Amino acid sequence: MKITNMLRINASLAIPMSEIELTAMRAQGAGGQNVNKVSSAVHLRFDIPNSSLTDFCKLRLMALEDNRITNDGVLIIKAQRYRTQEQNREDALLRLQEIIVGAIKIEKTRRATKPTFSSKQKRMDSKSQRGAIKAARQKISFD
Repeated sequence: MKITNMLRINASLAIPMSEIELTAMRAQGAGGQNVNKVSSAVHLRFDIPNSSLTDFCKLRLMALEDNRITNDGVLIIKAQRYRTQEQNREDALLRLQEIIVGAIKIEKTRRATKPTFSSKQKRMDSKSQRGAIKAARQKISFD
């Protein structure tokens, strides 16, 4: 992912990098002495209400049930998966992109369908065939 002055979300949507606040900090967890010296983790903050996104995108993002979105509408992503700051920065931006794409994606509504006449007929034929097999297993009475 090439970092430019715009973060491309999809073909028609891009966010200026000036709206995204990226801060380097020390990563948590294991890592030896290097983790205490190097600020390799990246803290991304994206203010949804004050962004240049469309109103539709803002509403969809704010409607997400996500713990990373504060009550003020600030999306916070902490990236510390990799050892270098550059990789963590790209990871944070990629995760922001995925969240926005997932929020603006509109799922098709499911329309219930009815079984076809042929499938109903096949079902009834198999049921009667199975019934005939079971009837043939019964004891024969000579009354």
